[in-house]
Amino acid sequence: MIQSTPLTSDSTTLLRSIAPVASRITIHVAPTRAIRGSQILDECGPELAALGQRPLVIGGDRSLNAIKERLFPVLQDQGLTAQTASYLPDCSETSLDTLRQVVADHQADFIIGVGGGKALDTAKLVAHQCHLAIATLPTSGATCAAWTALSNVYSDRGAFLYDVPLERCPDLLILDYNLMLTAPKRTLVAGIGDAIAKWYESSVSSGHSEQTLIIAAVQQARVLRDILLQHSLEGLQNPGSETWQQIVDACVLMAGVSGGLGGAQCRTVAAHAVHNGLTHICTNHKTLHGEKVAYGILVQLRLEEMIQNNHLALSARQQLIQFYDQIGLPKTLEDLGLAEVTLAQLRQAAAISCAASSDIHHLPFAVNPDQLVAAMVSTLN
Repeated sequence: MIQSTPLTSDSTTLLRSIAPVASRITIHVAPTRAIRGSQILDECGPELAALGQRPLVIGGDRSLNAIKERLFPVLQDQGLTAQTASYLPDCSETSLDTLRQVVADHQADFIIGVGGGKALDTAKLVAHQCHLAIATLPTSGATCAAWTALSNVYSDRGAFLYDVPLERCPDLLILDYNLMLTAPKRTLVAGIGDAIAKWYESSVSSGHSEQTLIIAAVQQARVLRDILLQHSLEGLQNPGSETWQQIVDACVLMAGVSGGLGGAQCRTVAAHAVHNGLTHICTNHKTLHGEKVAYGILVQLRLEEMIQNNHLALSARQQLIQFYDQIGLPKTLEDLGLAEVTLAQLRQAAAISCAASSDIHHLPFAVNPDQLVAAMVSTLN
């Protein structure tokens, strides 16, 4: 027999003495459902149909053309009425305005995002703004955008402007390895650069936290780093292999888990701040997000060496330079296609990276634009 014990005055006092949460914290850990496998898209009609009857499929021109033969028969088999729309020129306010009108014209009742990071960010944000369900269908391993409750907004010319926290992670994520195999190798290499940054940034911004989920997020990022350092080269050399699939999972799924657990309290730092500044240099838009972030990790470690005389940062940078050489990530401005960049352009990028609202200020020391420029030109020192 189970007996209940009434609260005594002592126990009531104890309960009242527990410190209340200082503020409301909401985290979005994962998509409602994630499905992964080879040729798995062909089997996902019922899951898509559960989201609605009139999907708007948002992606880039190439992704939409590549996916039509696979996706549309699946939708037609379920009796769904689909329409496509391009997110180009970018995940920008202009594109978002246009796509919201397409949603209204098509009377869409859910969104399917197809493609890489910017396409998926756009699709998620349109769904968020129109209060619709969202399914993400990544076609490359370049980012974890298919997983996360966050979208980055850029200008029409590709300059980073701001990010938008979303109400939830996607309702459905479909990771089809056969689709991922159609993407250029470079996109997965860039995804490795973006994913490995989770450790180098979160360990600096949040590594001293005593909050359970923040600790879990940072340690997840450490495991993610170790997987990528140990297995990326083998995976890239054997597309479609089990090791390759694990690298795809690491970049698209596991990187998202770390961000989901940590939420807004597990911050990006200098690597993404450098990326954001570089997007404002007009000649730089041919490089991928993860390539700029990977370079930004070296810049962050260089700042830790220069300002803190941090010998561990030096060792980490040397390890990463060797790793970058193995898989083809950029180490210098020249590698990013910026051999002809002017000092004025670098100072412009550094000023944007050091703006008052920038994540670079999550470093445990102050950084000014001149110091950042010095680090940007000395990543191989």
